[in-house]
Amino acid sequence: MFIQTEATPNPATLKFLPGQTVMDSGTADFPSADVAGKSPLAQRIFALGGVAGVFLGNDFVTVTKDDGLEWAHLKPGILGAIMEHFQSGQPVIVGAIAASGHTESNEPDSEIVTQIKELLDTRVRPAVAQDGGDITFHGFDRGVVYLTMKGACAGCPSSTMTLKMGIENLLRHYIPEVTEVRPVAA
Repeated sequence: MFIQTEATPNPATLKFLPGQTVMDSGTADFPSADVAGKSPLAQRIFALGGVAGVFLGNDFVTVTKDDGLEWAHLKPGILGAIMEHFQSGQPVIVGAIAASGHTESNEPDSEIVTQIKELLDTRVRPAVAQDGGDITFHGFDRGVVYLTMKGACAGCPSSTMTLKMGIENLLRHYIPEVTEVRPVAA
């Protein structure tokens, strides 16, 4: 098994590409070892120490390191943990997790919300996944779109720029009712 690595815009996060499917659908975000119970893969990576977060995407794993540690010391162990996991035959996730990139609501979406979600799914999420992250839609109220950045994008120095200059400009271009994009804490 050959695992490629890619840098992300967040210097504290690396993207690992195992060359096979990690998640059949959706994504899974484990911002700490305490919440990694559903994922044997995330547990294995956290067990190495020095890991601040694990994010699982369709064909990648992003790992965020603790401050003060160097990738040169952590990367070999992470590569080994990912390889061991896939060779073990264990599932990546035990049980079900939310597969949608949008928070669920009991009310039907308005036409504007449907347009926002479609743009996020077709234009934004693929681009954010390239950087090892994901984005979740939380709502639209009085012209403001509320989003959460996850994975490599959470805490990234350029995440505010991505939200304001990238996503906000895209949404405002296609949907005049959108006036602003604001982050929601995860």
